[in-house]
Amino acid sequence: MTRSSISRRTVLQTASGLLVAGGLAPAFAFQNETRKEIEKDLIFRSEKPRNGEPELAKLVKSWQTPTELFYVRSHAPNPVIDPKQFKLSVEGLVRRPGTFSLDQIKQMPSVSTTATLTCAGNRRSEYNGPEYQNVPSVSGVQWEGGTIGNATWVGAMLASVLKQVEVTEGAKHIWFEGLDQIPKKGSVIGFGGSIPIEKAMVDEGPGAPLLTYTMNGAELTPDHGYPLRMVVPGYIGARSVKWLGKIVVSDRPSPNHYVATAYKIVKKTSPLDWSESGPIYRFPINAAICTPAAGSTLKTGRVNLAGYALPSGRNGSSIKDLLVSADDGKTWTRGEMIGKKQDFCWQLWNAQVKVNANTKEILLRATDSAGDFMPARIPWNAKGYLRNSWYRLPVSVK
Repeated sequence: MTRSSISRRTVLQTASGLLVAGGLAPAFAFQNETRKEIEKDLIFRSEKPRNGEPELAKLVKSWQTPTELFYVRSHAPNPVIDPKQFKLSVEGLVRRPGTFSLDQIKQMPSVSTTATLTCAGNRRSEYNGPEYQNVPSVSGVQWEGGTIGNATWVGAMLASVLKQVEVTEGAKHIWFEGLDQIPKKGSVIGFGGSIPIEKAMVDEGPGAPLLTYTMNGAELTPDHGYPLRMVVPGYIGARSVKWLGKIVVSDRPSPNHYVATAYKIVKKTSPLDWSESGPIYRFPINAAICTPAAGSTLKTGRVNLAGYALPSGRNGSSIKDLLVSADDGKTWTRGEMIGKKQDFCWQLWNAQVKVNANTKEILLRATDSAGDFMPARIPWNAKGYLRNSWYRLPVSVK
């Protein structure tokens, strides 16, 4: 760790082609190129910025999600960061503020963990369905059920870094700031997140937050936060900040827009009252039917179903029961969990259900070992977050 620091302004200046160590080479720019393998395997809901999810049938072919099928969620163009020039600054309520190079982070004891990340807006498009009348349409990327993925991450424990900088009394929250540039209310900000100090200081087990530099055995891709990102198991994906450039130790949650006025459950319509609730941290239980596809025409008789189920982001939580119905909930059939079961990871499942000419949709619900369950209905919220009510797959039967 060095005592010098690199400011956000300095990083942005190098993007303009100013002299940097080693010659006239930009340390920071913007990624306009697309990775062909990701481009062809994701359905992009927007290109600028890049926001894509895979077809659900492809998503559940394996317990570990291939990088090219892992969803992409961004709020600005991908920054291109020279790893040799990269510095992570750590400041705030610490005795030894300073910076870390990427090499210094990689020299720390490394930890490998497999964890599921999911966007808080997963299944958002369902909030604009017929179930919700006389409320405004929910804006934002109209995600279906594919903004979820399970990957193996390698990095240094956040707790190790915090111990090195010696966190002082009064510290309650850890802020993260990305090196992306997001226009917001006349200024430019990096995407920000924060987590409580109790979560940040977890230093053992699969729940420990990581400063991550590899994904599924390879360097992070630009879409997934190269060269460094946070991975916070059990928390919504927004807390796993990509292109990590700064950590701040504080006595309060981050004032960044994506903590203070986004990623909150706000139920009032106009004007929005962002003080109505606190930031979202842990993800809830959720599940989806991934095959057959929505809108499929099925033959009368037994139909094979497959999908994923994500227990709530609590320590030790796993799926306890998963049920499907083809008669509007009059009868339910238990699904079978398949493959691995691991803390902070999804589980895959198979099931069979009988359909007939009266079947208009197939229902799915689940309960986990912590007692959390998918409700039949959930209230509307202004940003369409945490949609985890019963999954309803529309079908027709001949």
